[in-house]
Amino acid sequence: MSIISESKTRQVQTLNELSQRKVVEHNSLITSIAKMDKTPLKMFELAVSLIDTDNPPKDQTVYLSKRELFAFFNVDDSNKHSRFKEAIEKMQKQAFFQIKIVQDKGFDFESIVPIPYVKWSDYHDEVTIQFSDKIMPYLINLKTNFTQHALSDISELNSKYSIILYRWLSMNYNQYEHYKFKGGRRQVQVESYRNPIISMRELREMTDTVNEYKNMTDFTKWILKKSISEINEQTTFNVTYDKVKKGRSIDSIVFHITRKQVADDISYKLDDPAYIDGKIRQEESEKDLVYEAMKSPYTKLLMEHFLLSYIDLTDTAMLSGLQKNVYPLYDELKDIRGLNGVKEHLAYVNDRQDNYSKKNIAKYLKKSIEQYLPIVKRQDIDHE
Repeated sequence: MSIISESKTRQVQTLNELSQRKVVEHNSLITSIAKMDKTPLKMFELAVSLIDTDNPPKDQTVYLSKRELFAFFNVDDSNKHSRFKEAIEKMQKQAFFQIKIVQDKGFDFESIVPIPYVKWSDYHDEVTIQFSDKIMPYLINLKTNFTQHALSDISELNSKYSIILYRWLSMNYNQYEHYKFKGGRRQVQVESYRNPIISMRELREMTDTVNEYKNMTDFTKWILKKSISEINEQTTFNVTYDKVKKGRSIDSIVFHITRKQVADDISYKLDDPAYIDGKIRQEESEKDLVYEAMKSPYTKLLMEHFLLSYIDLTDTAMLSGLQKNVYPLYDELKDIRGLNGVKEHLAYVNDRQDNYSKKNIAKYLKKSIEQYLPIVKRQDIDHE
């Protein structure tokens, strides 16, 4: 194999790994003001995807490979190391989140530099990233009011405003999917989550454009139209919007969100016939399993017990793994204890999780039911 072929193979493997990553953040962080440009914001999202909320990183430190970093930013030129250094310095000197916290008497504001320490060397692939202890509660204490989105969507966005709007739209659509499966909200409330409305004041604060693009025509052109166009082209969302007038002025914006029907979470455009052929063969072999998993009542139960999210439904490898390795074991439990027995098991599994995590969820569910089934069978034998 040539050096070029080996490099291309490693790139494909890296992109495939990145496409499976999820970013989970507290909603307060998503609605905060990101005082940074697109590169530090994307680098922050990449670093967050490395956090396992079930096992928070020791000393708030995660380890990233340069190979992942350059693949994520699609950098392959000779200046990539100097560009990386400049991006790190800018993130540490200029980037911070301004978070607004609701209190009884009004609002509290926090300004947090999210990543104060980064270490790397020119002879080593590993990059050490240490988060601020002040930002960590917004990344690991995620039992309520959090949002999960695909890292692969973020990687394709090239505007700070596109990223900010995408995160906010994900926050709302996440709630739509949650209540659509779980219930507990009137239909009009459920629909409001996929047709969210935001006042112009809040939108300008969130995009940090209170003192920029003051003319509504400019704001529409450079913030709304450009960002929504990029989101529609590069992510799993299709979004439109309407302006809501109050008198002669634009008072708010209502967005309309739908999700594209995608067979795979990978959105990278690779000119690699071997990779494309492999993906086609993989999709064909998984097609039937994924179809059965989507129809399975167990998938709905996992959604209701917060063990799967709407983003997981786009992960064909995970769905096929559940259908092949986990759902047959749920059938065994159902034969012994009935469907309520399966529900009780899933409730127990969810309660045992310290935080909501989607990393290796198929493996986690398989291990849980494999440990539980022998106990159930032994209890029945003892009872007899």
